[in-house]
Amino acid sequence: MKGTNEWKPESALAEGLFLVHYCHPRCKPFQNILRLPKEEAFALAEKLARENPEDAAFGRFADFANYYPRRLETDAFLYENFLRLGGKPRERHPLSFVLQGSGYLENWFENGPSYRIRLSEIPPDGVSFTLGDSCAQYERTGAIRQLTLEQLLARMEGFPNVEAFLEEAAKPYSYIEAQLWDGAVIESRLYFEEWRGNGNECGND
Repeated sequence: MKGTNEWKPESALAEGLFLVHYCHPRCKPFQNILRLPKEEAFALAEKLARENPEDAAFGRFADFANYYPRRLETDAFLYENFLRLGGKPRERHPLSFVLQGSGYLENWFENGPSYRIRLSEIPPDGVSFTLGDSCAQYERTGAIRQLTLEQLLARMEGFPNVEAFLEEAAKPYSYIEAQLWDGAVIESRLYFEEWRGNGNECGND
């Protein structure tokens, strides 16, 4: 869909940038289990872990009693920090994407469906970025280096192209995570109904 409210990036490096959302074949896309009431979240996690004992993508649900509070703390940190950075989150718990995609995550989600959105379709104050997995970063350091779109583009300016930046970033980090805080971007897609799919509401949080 051609966005009607697309912003025009000032940086030439931003042209052609996109975000990718990965989804396991047995799950619905664009979900975040933390958006469910706590009891429902735990019940769903138990079901997913029981039904998929050998699948790495569901491993976090097998230890949900430990994962749940860590993920809550991570999302709370991201939310409050994004506000301080000038962001305007419409959700308390973001949807997870990856800048320009990730072969590592594609395999981790068992080569399930993936969904691409042009960065120009997303309001700059509705998306943030972390170099690598935000939850793992928070667990290691108790903090997260979160970037606005403007800050991310500034980092790219020292490289000849986006590919060179991503290649350098991949050395210490497997990918660049993006947190989408504006669900209206998804809902406005003309083919959103095709994206709903079937399966469990597990998402890739």
